[in-house]
Amino acid sequence: MDTLVFTFLLEVFFIANNTKDALINRQIRASQVLVIGPHGEQMGVKNLEDALTLAEYAGFDLVLISPNANPPVCKIMDYNKYKYEKNKKQKEAQKKQRENNLEMKEFRLSPVIDVHDFNTKLKNVSKYLEKGHKIKVTIRFKGRQMAHTEIGRDVLIKFANELEGKASVEQPPKMDGRSMFMLLAPIK
Repeated sequence: MDTLVFTFLLEVFFIANNTKDALINRQIRASQVLVIGPHGEQMGVKNLEDALTLAEYAGFDLVLISPNANPPVCKIMDYNKYKYEKNKKQKEAQKKQRENNLEMKEFRLSPVIDVHDFNTKLKNVSKYLEKGHKIKVTIRFKGRQMAHTEIGRDVLIKFANELEGKASVEQPPKMDGRSMFMLLAPIK
């Protein structure tokens, strides 16, 4: 009696820990299931034992697809192939998500930036452009610098010209309050 209870608890624990995986064959606990054949044809509502026999006869697994339906829906399929395809789709979705989530990196320059600082920012921007990120280059004007915004525009244009082979100007220099910004996109 104790081993039966222990086995049941172990099974429940196993099922609870693998909730992300679909239940297959003897893990299914429903008495009646709606069976879908290996080619997508509906085979009707069957007892679990009959459905398992059909799956065995076809040489596939009985996989619980929709446990919350009434009756639960099971499909006769190759479970390993199903898991492989599911993982493949998930990795593809993650890859697309990574491509879409490339960040907008912002770099701040000064209208009176020194040559060494300019080259350092240029080198850092080049690294991010190679990774595929978009770049927002900003110049913040302070005090009397607002009277000579053309100096800041010249710095931004020089910056874009230095990155000519690596980036294209998505949005030319534009004033926004006390700031001037320009958007760069990587050339693929």
